[in-house]
Parts: sequence; C-alpha cells; structure tokens
Amino acid sequence: MDYKKLNAPNTTITRDMNSMCGDTNIYEVVNVIAKRSNQIAVDIKSELDKKLQEFAAVNDNLEEVFENREQIEISCFYERLPKPTLMATQEFIEGKLAYRLAGKKGVNIDK
Repeated sequence: MDYKKLNAPNTTITRDMNSMCGDTNIYEVVNVIAKRSNQIAVDIKSELDKKLQEFAAVNDNLEEVFENREQIEISCFYERLPKPTLMATQEFIEGKLAYRLAGKKGVNIDK
C-alpha cells in the first residue's frame, strides 16, 4: 500500500461517529477500524524491517552506527507517517474498506 497517497491527517481530530456509522452499530464500526488498523501496523512493521535488514551487519562498530544516514532517513520517514488508526479511519470514511458483518441473520454489509 502506498501510504504517501493516503489523505490521513497526522494528528488526531474529532469525528462524529454517528455520521460515520449510518445504519451500522457504532461498536461494529470501531471493530472494523481496529482490525484494519492492526493490519496496517503489521504491514508497516514488516516493510520497515525489510528495508532495515539491508543495513544489518554482523559486527557493527560505534562509528558505523552514527554514520548511516540512509537508515536514519528511512526511520524518520516511517516515524512521520500517520498512525495506523488514523489511516484505517480515513480508509473507512473514503469507503475504501471492504467488510462483511457476520453473525447477523441476513445482514452483509460490503463497502
């Protein structure tokens, strides 16, 4: 996923949950956003780990640790990204999440 193209805010903003829910229960909406947030967090962590593996060395000395600017730039990029919860909320608002509510008879909500 390209996190640069997502229009998620970097800071937390107040949202009207009643307008976000529509016909759906507020707890189900929060559950959907939380599950997507966990997926995004795992994706970001695995992507960051792959990029940082390139810089891993068996025997690092102190000078090499301070001189590695590329590693610092990569880490700073991921630190500046919006939090996964904000990304998932933005995806939900924009209608980019596909979810199905199971357990209710005859209710399947696909977005």
